[in-house]
Amino acid sequence: MSQRPVPDHVESDAPNLDFDGTTPYEDYVQASVLTHLQHPLSDDPGEMVFLVTTQVMELWFTVIVHEWQTAAQALREDDLPTAMAALQRSAYELESLNASWTPLAHLTPGQFNAYRSALGEGSGFQSAMYRRLEFLLGEKSASMLVPHRGAPRVHAELEKALTEPSLYDEVLSHLARRGLAVPAAVLDRDPALRHEPDPGVERVWEEIYSGPRDGELVRLGEALTEVAELVWRWRNDHLVATRRAMGSKTGTGGSAGVAWLEKRAAKNVFPELWTARSHV
Repeated sequence: MSQRPVPDHVESDAPNLDFDGTTPYEDYVQASVLTHLQHPLSDDPGEMVFLVTTQVMELWFTVIVHEWQTAAQALREDDLPTAMAALQRSAYELESLNASWTPLAHLTPGQFNAYRSALGEGSGFQSAMYRRLEFLLGEKSASMLVPHRGAPRVHAELEKALTEPSLYDEVLSHLARRGLAVPAAVLDRDPALRHEPDPGVERVWEEIYSGPRDGELVRLGEALTEVAELVWRWRNDHLVATRRAMGSKTGTGGSAGVAWLEKRAAKNVFPELWTARSHV
């Protein structure tokens, strides 16, 4: 088959510009799908920023859930290097997720109110992918499945995520298989319940951190701590952005707004990793 002639104005070392259909880039990334998913419901130009930023957050949730599922599976197989690589990637991704607040972090009440009515009863706590992220952190709650009852596929995925061990559950099981004294009650707990701080788990982390400073389990603890800190920053950035945009008014979706976010921000992920430091 003969090649198409190269037009005179195209340099010989230029990239290939002539394709029969869509470009290979478009086929792989599906950019035209992504860039046509924005349908603002108001005339305010700021709504486009809010909509795109929220969609970007959803994509980061998807990536981070994938990383933590990869880490959890690797820990089930006692493959610590693969788990560590996924956790470390997720830390960079969490930093990018947190940076997504920047376009929204300085909204005045007037700017937010210009398109707030377009959200109706919509609220970020209804995000199914964010709920999967929280479940992987051990923040389990069956009541959070309720908003998704009308979407059978999403509800089934969340129900499965609720009943599976969290990332932290897999960490503790891995530590137990390595001979550390993780309490049996923690290992045998119902994975559909929220992880509650346990003094026995705290002692396990105290023992790990009292050992060799560059040991692989210390590095695991630090990778988890980095994740926990970045999740805490995410929650606090959400709180601050909401406080600036709407003060103490009732949140979208009927939540208590800032008061509800303050409660969420006060919680530590992987709590024993923080409290054990007081005893090392």
